[in-house]
Amino acid sequence: MFGLSYWFLPAFAGCCWLGTLLGLLINWVATGRPQYAWTGAGQTAPYISDIAASKWGYPLFIAGSATTVVVFNISFVAERWLRHNARLAKNYRTSEKILSGFAIAFAIIGGIALILLTVFDTRRHHNIHITCLFIFIAGYIISAVFICAEYQRLGVLYREHRILRSSFWLKLAFIFVELGLAIAFGVLQRGRVGRALNPSAYVEWIISLIYIFYVWSFIIDFLPATQTRHREDRFELPGPLRAREEEGEMRMQEQEGGNNLGGPVYTGGAWNERGSQGSEVPMYGQAGYRGTAGEVVPPSRNF
Repeated sequence: MFGLSYWFLPAFAGCCWLGTLLGLLINWVATGRPQYAWTGAGQTAPYISDIAASKWGYPLFIAGSATTVVVFNISFVAERWLRHNARLAKNYRTSEKILSGFAIAFAIIGGIALILLTVFDTRRHHNIHITCLFIFIAGYIISAVFICAEYQRLGVLYREHRILRSSFWLKLAFIFVELGLAIAFGVLQRGRVGRALNPSAYVEWIISLIYIFYVWSFIIDFLPATQTRHREDRFELPGPLRAREEEGEMRMQEQEGGNNLGGPVYTGGAWNERGSQGSEVPMYGQAGYRGTAGEVVPPSRNF
């Protein structure tokens, strides 16, 4: 039903991240669940970063993470381009375009942080790794906030398109869930040792898995683009803006119609070369008005 289109970008990015996590976890289990020298004493549940710091996990984590964030960030740019060309609900207001720009910027920041945390592994660069981890989480949460703000404004204009509303609520849920989990992760990890680190490791895995569903939530955003390949099928001016535009055209036509019928034209307060203002400008008689052609008519009085 749906041809291979832009929705493939977030679908592929999410699958890459899922494949990376599964590859790390399955290999760790297959090799006998080893305890690494850089894990906490008594810790039985490994962090993603612990497995990724191993000899075989390091290249897998870098390749999988880099592919995920590059493709996912391309999705942000593609969405902006599709909205600009009315393949998706178009941004007509400057505020929406600014919000979209901030969403892209913070997504790029989060993506760069993810790549850096894979390079600076927890075994050799623990502090840098943790810092990049929080920047990664914060970057995508802030990006989601700007996306929700943009979609809320789009939803006001495109009330008939339920995809915007569904996507808004999905991303809003991601914001609250990931923010809560990030706080829990920081609290559990702070000052904990040994087996007490296990809950923190579980939370890290949950955060990473929820990130997959956030990436996949963009699939529904791209679905309308499968139906708007042809120019005649693209999004039209939304109802509220169309009504405003039609009202402006009607007023213009009424003004033009009044002038064509020989109606009076007022200067609206502009001064003429003699120093008169507004309706004080002398008007010469025309058909249908008092006075004959060429006769000066006394100025009207505005009260």
